[in-house]
Amino acid sequence: MKLCFLTATPLDVIRGSGTYAGISTLAGALAELGVEVELVTPRWPVPVFTLRRLLFNERLRWTSHLKAHVMVGFDMDGYRIAGRLGYPHVACIKGVIADEMRFERGLTRATMAIQAACEARHVRRADLVVTTSRYAAGRLRELYGLRSEIALVPEMIDLARWRALFERNPASPRPEGFVVLTVCRFYPRKRLNVLLEAAGRLRGRIPGLEVRIVGGGPQASKLRALADRLRLGPIVRWLGNLSQERLAFEYNQADVFCLPSVQEGFGIVFLEAMAAGKPIVAARAAAVPEVVTAGLLVEPDDPEALATALENLCRDRELRQALGAAGRQQVRRYAAPEVARLFLDTVCSLLGSGPR
Repeated sequence: MKLCFLTATPLDVIRGSGTYAGISTLAGALAELGVEVELVTPRWPVPVFTLRRLLFNERLRWTSHLKAHVMVGFDMDGYRIAGRLGYPHVACIKGVIADEMRFERGLTRATMAIQAACEARHVRRADLVVTTSRYAAGRLRELYGLRSEIALVPEMIDLARWRALFERNPASPRPEGFVVLTVCRFYPRKRLNVLLEAAGRLRGRIPGLEVRIVGGGPQASKLRALADRLRLGPIVRWLGNLSQERLAFEYNQADVFCLPSVQEGFGIVFLEAMAAGKPIVAARAAAVPEVVTAGLLVEPDDPEALATALENLCRDRELRQALGAAGRQQVRRYAAPEVARLFLDTVCSLLGSGPR
């Protein structure tokens, strides 16, 4: 059985973020099941991502060597060849671009609109559309007018790998403080500004509060300026992009994981926090309630509600332990081998029989 993965997403976790993590983990898990996965990516460096993506998809039209039992294009990638090569074609949507672009402005929004138009063509031309959550499926129908059936296959996590990372990088929450960890790219939809505003309210309510922020991105300077205005220098630690080893250490030493994002097609980072046994505070928005069923969810864009939830967890050690244990149990349903098998069974339905 051979699958061909088509993606222009940068092949590193810093630039490719959760999409890269999802694709790479899926490819590895499928290989463990005996599936051959050919990863087709852009060959030439082009500084503008949207242009690189468009050129990559144009090149696919003239690539004669592509052969597989099933073609799998991620997000917009593959839209030019869907239904044209004689192979079953799956559009695998990790994040609905038209949904994500709502939170952007200017040139970024304009370039994302181009990508969204291509993604709409992709899902309409594909033999099968697969996405990660009920929320994402609903947005595909609403924003792209998709009427065909949409298969749901959640994101996955390599639990064995993460458990090994946690064991190699031991740390424990400090009894004299309270550490809130967040991990994300600095996009407007992640709402790190809301977390910073909540931290400002908690400064006098939680002794020893520390907010540790992993990641980077286009809003970095704006967020740092906000932290300065709120006088959060003694509280906030900007850690930048970390290796997986160092990230595991940060998860281990945190008391709570918090990400008040208002747009997630799934949210792989929540699986990482669950695997670490950390209680989660997040916004009740997008796909988050589907993923974080054992956590404290608050109304979106409400710094006081976020602050109150964090304060409650700080004062209630038993609640922290209970939520962390529940998350660690829940994350097992997203273990890579099981989800990869579901994905394989789903795409093989196009072949009219089992895996070949």
